[in-house]
Amino acid sequence: MDPITVLGMVAAVCTTVAFLPQVVKNWKRKTAGDLSFGTFGLFSIGLGLWLTYGVLIDNWPIILSNLITLILNVANLAQMVWYRRQARTTPPAGSV
Repeated sequence: MDPITVLGMVAAVCTTVAFLPQVVKNWKRKTAGDLSFGTFGLFSIGLGLWLTYGVLIDNWPIILSNLITLILNVANLAQMVWYRRQARTTPPAGSV
């Protein structure tokens, strides 16, 4: 593998793995209330475009990294929706 491809793979691993701690943190805390739909939504659009670009130029580091990052980002968005919906339907503690 040439050095430029290795550089791309290392960069892809770093930017992809960067979203995993947020998914885990949301899961453990059972909340994602402090995250921005706008940020994660716009980022998802960008990832989709990068993924399309990677497919069009047949570049596997771009395809794989953006596919995995998009999955993690969609997991964050899903957690935001799920936990906020749960917060609205769950009565406050001690009020039954």
